[in-house]
Amino acid sequence: MTSRTASAPLIVGIGGTTRPGSTSERTLVKALAAAEALGARTRLFGGAILTRIPIYDPTTADRSPELQDLLDGVRQADGVIIATPGYHGSVSGVVKNALDALEGVRGDARPYLDGRAVGCIVTADGWQAGGTALASLRTIVHALRGWPTPLGVTFNPSASPLFDAAGELCNVRDGEMLAMLAGQVVGFARMKQALAEPA
Repeated sequence: MTSRTASAPLIVGIGGTTRPGSTSERTLVKALAAAEALGARTRLFGGAILTRIPIYDPTTADRSPELQDLLDGVRQADGVIIATPGYHGSVSGVVKNALDALEGVRGDARPYLDGRAVGCIVTADGWQAGGTALASLRTIVHALRGWPTPLGVTFNPSASPLFDAAGELCNVRDGEMLAMLAGQVVGFARMKQALAEPA
């Protein structure tokens, strides 16, 4: 995913699982593509990266290359989109570990997710699990000083197929929901940029 212009907002995607090509990561990729269509730059931190981040330990300064890349990406981000599977009513351990690791930006001028809109996506085999995981993710984003977008998106692949054999979303409405979420993240980022410009 590439840059459109130097001033285009950077939207960072965080999500995925230990399984390559997971449903949650594929929905995240679609949301980032929607952000790019709106002129944003994007950067993906998917499962292949998140699974190599050490288990968060506040007593150690261990910084893997993957963790350092994630922290640098969040530092530069104008907005964030997070996608997680719903595991037993909450976010996955892999995604939670990555969010816990954002303690590494605590001392920054913009600590954690401060001042950034955060789009939240959940995929879960059951609507109850999707709802509770989305509520958990939004609470975590609040704790990290981020602004969850008004729209959060949940998918239940057990109710109906999400992707077809070609890797496209089966339901047009699902794509529209991801595009709406991306639009809220990009729109908020542009508003923040406009407010920061000298009068």
